[in-house]
Amino acid sequence: MADNPKGAILQRDNQTYAIVPKITAGLLNAEILRKLADAVEKYQIPVVKLTASQRIALVGIKGEDVDKVWADLGMEPAPATGLCVRSVQACPGTTFCKYGKQDSLALADKLDKLFSGMAMPNKLKMGISGCPLNCCEAWMRDFGAFGKPNGFTVVIGGNSGSVPHIGQLLAEDLTIDEVVAVATKLINFYKENAKNGERMFKFVERVGLEEIKKVALA
Repeated sequence: MADNPKGAILQRDNQTYAIVPKITAGLLNAEILRKLADAVEKYQIPVVKLTASQRIALVGIKGEDVDKVWADLGMEPAPATGLCVRSVQACPGTTFCKYGKQDSLALADKLDKLFSGMAMPNKLKMGISGCPLNCCEAWMRDFGAFGKPNGFTVVIGGNSGSVPHIGQLLAEDLTIDEVVAVATKLINFYKENAKNGERMFKFVERVGLEEIKKVALA
């Protein structure tokens, strides 16, 4: 609704709101946690929910308190709704995980800075994993990448909706910068050529993987 408070999502009761602060790749620190806990206590927010996009939703906020909560948090809203790049999920990768093959956090940070919230023909989600175990489900995301010993493998067109789709292989053995370059070309091509409301998997099916490769890997 146009008259919703800043970054607020009206809830089922049509009276209270949820907000989702921007958290990159699910990484938190003591300062953020302290601010969140203080806001929950101060405004008596009844529900704190971990989301599927590695963020924290504060649910059940009174309308008159929404702006006050944002001011206390000092954080920006995450692009949790709308036709845009919604989220860039990432596992710990080589930063922490013994199974990590590539630096998934570094790649996710770059992609998030470049694309988060960017307007799209439909919502677009990214999953970045540091190894083929794929904890962030690259094969089920509009754009996914996972690490192998020689670099990142990129897949596109995955979807876990009512009609699930496994993504298709776009490229292998890429560096972080090469993945970013491929993502940039792909997203620009998708923005310019997708039909309104067309999700990435439908775009891949209509245009064809080979045609997309010609653009994204040029």
